[in-house]
Amino acid sequence: MADLHYQSGFGNEFATEVLPGALPVGRNSPQRCAYGLYAEQLSGSAFTAPRADNRRSWLYRIRPSSMHRPFVQVDAGGLVSDFDAVAATPNQLRWNPVPLPEQPTDFVQGLLTMAGHGGPQGQSGAAVHLYAANRSMQGRVFYNADGEMLIVPQQGRHRFVTELGIIEAEPHEIVVIPRGVRFRLELPDGPVRGYVCENFGAHFRLPDRGPIGSNGLANARDFLTPVAAYEDVDAPTELLARFQGRLWSAQMDHSPLDVVAWHGNYAPYKYDLRRFNTIGSISYDHPDPSIFLVLHSASDTPGVSAIDFVIFPPRILAMQDTFRPPWFHRNIASEFMGLVHGKYDAKADGFAPGASSLHNSMTGHGPDAATFENASNADLSKPDIITDTMAFMFETRCVLRPTAQALQLPQLQHDYYRCWQDLKKNFTPETP
Repeated sequence: MADLHYQSGFGNEFATEVLPGALPVGRNSPQRCAYGLYAEQLSGSAFTAPRADNRRSWLYRIRPSSMHRPFVQVDAGGLVSDFDAVAATPNQLRWNPVPLPEQPTDFVQGLLTMAGHGGPQGQSGAAVHLYAANRSMQGRVFYNADGEMLIVPQQGRHRFVTELGIIEAEPHEIVVIPRGVRFRLELPDGPVRGYVCENFGAHFRLPDRGPIGSNGLANARDFLTPVAAYEDVDAPTELLARFQGRLWSAQMDHSPLDVVAWHGNYAPYKYDLRRFNTIGSISYDHPDPSIFLVLHSASDTPGVSAIDFVIFPPRILAMQDTFRPPWFHRNIASEFMGLVHGKYDAKADGFAPGASSLHNSMTGHGPDAATFENASNADLSKPDIITDTMAFMFETRCVLRPTAQALQLPQLQHDYYRCWQDLKKNFTPETP
């Protein structure tokens, strides 16, 4: 990872070139581009979107992206787009980690859709996928025309070779691949596993800080975008596209990862979750998880996100006369949780790294019986230092409808509900 270079900042106007003079000066589309390159604009928003929301980049590439043979629909494998196929359940759901594949499996082949709502047709909603892979993508490149992909590695080093440069990521980092950006995932150190939030709506952005002020949470400078890097390879290549919920394949005679230079603000990026500036209460009560918000996708309702990406990182709990773990709660929003590393403080048992859970709208959940008992009797005179952990949550304003394949996985914990059944009746009307 040390040999790679990045550009710092969230949503910046970047400019990068491999060959000197490959970027035009004073214009985007000159009559003849330097080095015999083709100019191509990649737009991630409407042309007329407000300047603050407008996303586009100009690419200067060896061949235009239109050079491929016709697409044909292919088997999508574990990728699912119909979220109405089975009835959504109000039950609490939890899955053990999916095993690594035994047969050769790359990133696209290893994707498994767990839940979702909405879809690309209405450009709203989200899907949640797991993935497990044991080989690099070979002779094939993928792009998602339906939504941007927030990828949370849980195991193994990931090397994303994209049109706009190379990103390497490891567990505790996240990668966001914008809608339409082509990439190949390589596995430098062997098998990988992780989570994906596919965002069909407005692109992810940093939340406003409000009363927090000018610093804190995820700082813009810590988001890293790659510098240009290109492949000049003439060899058969399969171009895979997720388009309107299905998987399509087209043949090419060259690598499409051939961008020699680019400029703009529409590009993949990564972020190290360990750099998040965690905020908490030092007086009383457990704050809402919104204080752990890293990225969100805005909805058409002011103040309401379509998707929130929230983390539960190492932190210090110092609140007095307070039940320190997350309280029992029911939310209008739906929560899909995952664990990258360590233990989750609300449920120390039964939720291993790589596992996942789904608590849908208004379904009650919270600490298990053992956690409740321990926290109710903990010594609050000293802070509780939570270390060696990284959990996260994809939270949506709509119900996340589990897929049939998710409900049929052998990793589904059918006895998950039992973790609350040993909660005692402590009611004593005679004694406050």
